[in-house]
Amino acid sequence: QVQLVESGGGLVQPGGSLRLSCAASGSIFSIDAMGWYRQAPGKERELVADITRGGSTNYADSVKGRFTISISKDNAKSTVYLQMSSLKPEDTAVYYCNCKGTVVGIIKHPEVWGQGTLVTVSS
Repeated sequence: QVQLVESGGGLVQPGGSLRLSCAASGSIFSIDAMGWYRQAPGKERELVADITRGGSTNYADSVKGRFTISISKDNAKSTVYLQMSSLKPEDTAVYYCNCKGTVVGIIKHPEVWGQGTLVTVSS
């Protein structure tokens, strides 16, 4: 069973910074890619950024130059981070951690989602 535990959301003023973390655990052998999506009220969920096992990154145009995704791994778990800077009110959303291609034993889970963490950018 794969578990994703997110942290780091909260209230921040415009122009401020936040760092989101998502720890994936559960006897994971490998993960093809980890990333962050967000969903604002009344809008569809959208990709914010992702990073592959090989280190390739992909960002939404709206966050390029402001957000940075990174990953760390130890024997027990993999953690993906999203460093968010120069935050804008339009960045307000629930941010979801996502893992693609998670291998646990002989099972490959196509997609696993975290529970979401709220980021509010407001003065």
